Amino acid sequence: MNLHGNNGNWQVLQRILDGKPVIIPGDGSSLWTLTHSKDFAKGYVGLMANPHAIGHAFHITSDESMTWNQIYEVIADALGKPLNALYVASQFLARHQGKYDFMGELLGDKAVTAVFDNSKIKRLVPDFVCHVSMADGLRQSVEYMLTHSVTQTPDLEFDAWCDRIVRSQLAADRAMNQ
Repeated sequence: MNLHGNNGNWQVLQRILDGKPVIIPGDGSSLWTLTHSKDFAKGYVGLMANPHAIGHAFHITSDESMTWNQIYEVIADALGKPLNALYVASQFLARHQGKYDFMGELLGDKAVTAVFDNSKIKRLVPDFVCHVSMADGLRQSVEYMLTHSVTQTPDLEFDAWCDRIVRSQLAADRAMNQ
């Protein structure tokens, strides 16, 4: 998730389950890359045994990208619920971040498109190919969270922060429509 509280992602899933608005920074159209741990492991293990990798940095990511809108839609679909998206300017979220680090985590990373060139790792680890699609990986993650209560840590403080952001956006819309 590009926005979550200090207790992880569960509260965002809970908001979807409850039909509450889920905040998506910007317009949700920036691209993001997620890599399944099984696929990452293949690339990592291939580099560990390769003396040509010593002293070099590598991207170990999928070649597939999805927009944040697509990511949240897959999550909502996996939960069997419609997505109630609320788009909020990233700068607004960063200004009103409260105790969260949206300056670094959001503005410095997740608010912009992040697509990586994997040609370097593929030269050293030719069999590095990601087999788990982003959508399948997301569905697996949702299923895991739904079936493992240890991942279901409520974050009422983050939920209340989201509700405050939602109320302020709705108030701004009402004020502009008067």
